[in-house]
Amino acid sequence: MATSRTTAVPDPLYRSLVWLDLRVAVLFSVGVPLVLLVWAALRRERALVRLLAIYWKVASLLLIADLLLSDRRPLGFLLLVLAQLLVVVSLWFWVDLNEELADLPPWRPLPLTVRIWRWSLSIWGLIGAGFSATALGCMDGARMDSARCAAWLQPPLELHQHLETVFDFVFGGQWTPAVAAFIGYGGLLAYGVGLLQWLLVRLPKLGRVAGEF
Repeated sequence: MATSRTTAVPDPLYRSLVWLDLRVAVLFSVGVPLVLLVWAALRRERALVRLLAIYWKVASLLLIADLLLSDRRPLGFLLLVLAQLLVVVSLWFWVDLNEELADLPPWRPLPLTVRIWRWSLSIWGLIGAGFSATALGCMDGARMDSARCAAWLQPPLELHQHLETVFDFVFGGQWTPAVAAFIGYGGLLAYGVGLLQWLLVRLPKLGRVAGEF
């Protein structure tokens, strides 16, 4: 039987690639857009604020996937792929925002930074989605304990440990994997309702005009 490309990669290298993907994702998916949102709000650039607000709403699916993975829920692997694809779509889907961004002076620091961020996140999002798809086999519970699946579960588990410490200090309660999964499923339900409402009501009415999601 032919060996797949992912199984041909040594486990230590594969684990290193997972962590590299996580670090780059945190930079482009959390750090940079957070700075851009504050910057755009201070400069009162409405188009940029609307774009970034929509981005954060769509990107919340990444957090939901992380919460589910912290309790080893197979659905988290699928959401991880879908979230990255939806994020890329959300950056370019809006005709009115694209036109407003195109009208902004390209040499100004804020519009230039947003353009660089959009392209960088789009390229990395597609690469990351393709790489995350190599973990879809982990949705089979029998393979959950393999080294490849453990590489994807380790980052959410470490984040869970940090959240557990903070949760215990602030609220005096226990942040368990089961609690994280429960909140993740609740967030996924709210996300699904919001997405359906937008697809069935707002999209037919407004088309590709940026609106609430």
